[in-house]
Amino acid sequence: MKKLLLMAAVAVFGLSNVNAQDDQPTYGFEKGNIFIEGGVGFNSTNDKNTEAETSGFVISPKVGYFINDDLAIGGRLSYNSFKEELAGTDTQDQTGFGAGVFGRYYFLDLGERFKTFTEFGIGFGSTNDKISDFKTNSFGAGLDLGINYFVTEKIALSFGLKNVLSFSSSKVDVDGAEAVSQFNLGFGDVANPFGGNAAFGILFVL
Repeated sequence: MKKLLLMAAVAVFGLSNVNAQDDQPTYGFEKGNIFIEGGVGFNSTNDKNTEAETSGFVISPKVGYFINDDLAIGGRLSYNSFKEELAGTDTQDQTGFGAGVFGRYYFLDLGERFKTFTEFGIGFGSTNDKISDFKTNSFGAGLDLGINYFVTEKIALSFGLKNVLSFSSSKVDVDGAEAVSQFNLGFGDVANPFGGNAAFGILFVL
C-alpha cells in the first residue's frame, strides 16, 4: 500500500512539473509568424547664433513573414517631413514617401527575451520641397543591426543601429540634373528612402 501511495505521489509530482513547464512563456519567433513593427522618430534644433530652427519627423511601419524560425522577409513604408527656418524665413519645407523590401535574420539570443538581428533593405523614395518646388527621387540599400526585447510573448521593443553599411542615389527631377550618390560605412544615420532615422520602435507578433 505504501509503495502504491509513493508511486502515485511521484506520478502526480511528475505530471505537475510537466504542466508547469508547458505553462512557461516562450519568447521569439517561429516559421509562419507574421510581425508588424513601427518606428517613429522626431528631431528639433534651435541655433541662437544663426537664428536657425529645424524640425523633422519620420514614421516607418513594416510587415514581415518568417519563412523559417530565424529568417523573415517583408515590406516597409515610410513618411517623413523636414522644415528649416532661418531668421524667421522658411528655407526648406520637405515631405517624403518611401517604400521598400527587406530581409531580417536573427542570429543570436541573449537570454530568453533579447533577440539580435541583422537586416538588409532596398527601397525607393520621393521628396517634395514646397519652397523650391523641386521633387527628388531616390534609391537606397542599407544594412542595419538591431535587437528586440520581448515584454510579453507577443510584444517586443526594438532598437536599431541603422545604416551600418549603406548606399543611396538621388536625383532632382529637373532637366539636366545629375544623380548624387553616397556610400556610408559606420554607425551614423544617413537619410534613406526606406527607413528614415527612426532607431526605436515596437513589434507585434501575430
